[in-house]
Amino acid sequence: MSKANKTKRTEDWRQYYQRTGRRQPRETLLDALSRFESENRLGQAVDLGCGGGRDTIEILRRGWSVLAVDAQAAAMEALLARPELAEFGSRPETQIARFEEACWPPADLINSSFALPLCPKADFLVVWQRIHDSLTPGGRFSGQLFGDRDEWSGDTSISHFALGEVQDLLRAYEVELFREEETDSTTPRGKTKHWHIFHIVARKPAGP
Repeated sequence: MSKANKTKRTEDWRQYYQRTGRRQPRETLLDALSRFESENRLGQAVDLGCGGGRDTIEILRRGWSVLAVDAQAAAMEALLARPELAEFGSRPETQIARFEEACWPPADLINSSFALPLCPKADFLVVWQRIHDSLTPGGRFSGQLFGDRDEWSGDTSISHFALGEVQDLLRAYEVELFREEETDSTTPRGKTKHWHIFHIVARKPAGP
């Protein structure tokens, strides 16, 4: 990729994070955090694909420690420039890496809002197993997977799954929220798209 193309791509991501970073936290994250609050439990969270920080900020606001991971340096620029960070007693740890190359510690919560499907299917199962293995007993995954009727299905750089495949992926968990959505809407970049999405909150069992 030429230097000019890299600069254009970086600027495109910056604009994307400006458009999306101020949106409300995802419902799946809020559901997971509410469940932890009912258990009087705080801990270590990992936000895979943190983007401009809409979820990372909420996790920090609730008193958690957070490692924010994203492949784009522009995401970290947007996250660390957020004025809300001055209100908190702690800042997120950050890591610029693709999911298949990222390193993260044992975690009570692993959140990935609309980001995990961007892991190529060839690498997805390894990353999914790492998520499960790194969750502490009683820990939760919150996020989305893309269905096989999604408009981007067939793109090998993105993972898509049929309903039965998603159910197989979740067999090791206690599924606390599961909602399938199929809709047409506009992406943050202004393009019309048909979405097929599975919204998930899943708890790793506390016992053997």
